[in-house]
Amino acid sequence: MTFLWPQFLWLLLALPVLVAVYVWLLRRKKKNALRYASLSIVREAMGTGQSLRRHMPPLLFLLSLAAMLVAAARPFAVVTLPSHNETIMLAMDVSGSMRATDVQPSRLVASQNAAKAFLAELPRSVRVGVVAFAGTAAVVQPPTLSREDLAAAIDKFQLQRGTAIGNGIIVSLAELLPDAGIALEALEPGRDRRRGLSVDPSDKDSKGALGAQGGKNGRGGTQAGPPFVPVAPGSYPSAAIILLTDGQSTTGVDSLDAAKMAADRGVRIYTVGIGTVEGETIGFEGWSMRVRLDEDTLKGIARATQAEYFYAGTAGDLKKVYQTLSARLTVEKKETEVSALLALAAAALALVSASLSLLWFNRIV
Repeated sequence: MTFLWPQFLWLLLALPVLVAVYVWLLRRKKKNALRYASLSIVREAMGTGQSLRRHMPPLLFLLSLAAMLVAAARPFAVVTLPSHNETIMLAMDVSGSMRATDVQPSRLVASQNAAKAFLAELPRSVRVGVVAFAGTAAVVQPPTLSREDLAAAIDKFQLQRGTAIGNGIIVSLAELLPDAGIALEALEPGRDRRRGLSVDPSDKDSKGALGAQGGKNGRGGTQAGPPFVPVAPGSYPSAAIILLTDGQSTTGVDSLDAAKMAADRGVRIYTVGIGTVEGETIGFEGWSMRVRLDEDTLKGIARATQAEYFYAGTAGDLKKVYQTLSARLTVEKKETEVSALLALAAAALALVSASLSLLWFNRIV
């Protein structure tokens, strides 16, 4: 726990002084009390419980005062709170390497089943969208609350050639932030981005229509807007991207450049690597290729956006990863000021102390 105004904690030194004053007043009262013929009779009539209960109001008042002084120091603590992630984009690899069977029954089927199980675990209030990427990337289901529509979109995946991880990230980011001015037409196949539009509107060296000003919408509009100002990585609480892939990026935007775009906008990218690090040789329609998991890049994407990387070597591992992600996205730990809670506790203790004092005064207790 940290304190914004720690100097107020010095006031806690007054509490032992108050205790000393209270003890002194009790002894003085005892000296000035009337002398009874037999004090033992009075003590027996009061009982031990009565004697102890009369000290409860001062004790509660002392605790209330201590809580108020600590609250005045404005404490900060790391607490677990409900997450504010309102929209999640699932960016899922549908490249040809996903037909590999080192994850049973295949990488693609395992990822589809795990994704649908993940959707079942999420609160119904969380909107989810799906982006499928191979050589290109496309939104196959815009963010929605309908788990049935999401499951149907995931079941319709078709394998394609190529792996453009960076494109999958950027399309997901544009769907989450439609007003960010991300030029998706720069991702079109065959376009030379060095002579065309810059994908990132924050690229000041761009000669494209968006330039440093961005556009009005995420589809490449040309209306000028305010200059882009990067934010702290992971600081955007209302959205997150979950990226699942089994291979290395072979085309499209550089994966780490795309991750930087997300980091500059505060969006976290949780990466999930499926398959084996050693790789596997697969063949289809007369061609064969060796597919390997590029863990270093996936770890770099997660690290750049203040998120986490998860490895799923089997279908069971993949399901556990999604269960973990569901828990992480449902609740979050963050440092928050708890002075209001302490002030509330202090007020409650003061109220109880006053009530007990009143009851004691009327000899109800």
